[in-house]
Amino acid sequence: MRSAWSWVNPDGLPKPEVYRQLSIATGSRLVFLAGQVARDAAGNPIGEGDLAAQVEQAYLNIGTAMAGIGGSFDDVAKLTIYVVDWSPDKMPLLGEGVTRAAAKLGVDPVKPITLLGVAALGEPDLLVEVEATAIID
Repeated sequence: MRSAWSWVNPDGLPKPEVYRQLSIATGSRLVFLAGQVARDAAGNPIGEGDLAAQVEQAYLNIGTAMAGIGGSFDDVAKLTIYVVDWSPDKMPLLGEGVTRAAAKLGVDPVKPITLLGVAALGEPDLLVEVEATAIID
């Protein structure tokens, strides 16, 4: 049985097109996924120097992790995205990576998100890290 979701942009808050302010879910298992980065299953770097490619791989890794426990990316309730040296001019690359991953996963990637600019991540080649919270039955 899949979790039931309701995505909401309530009155009194901005109504962004690329994410929702709230997700309301029902389910029986909370899933807290560690930050996913641009690494394949063998730990090899993906998309060195390419923010869009790294975002795509991080999202695909979330999909893989969720599938491994009987869920999917659709079960994700919220994402937190950490981007090295964030500036608004990077938004198109972020969007490109999300769009490519969503097409491969066959999902609607619009979720509540928190986007944070950071000075660095755990390894020097990483440009982005994406963590997820999900609910599955």
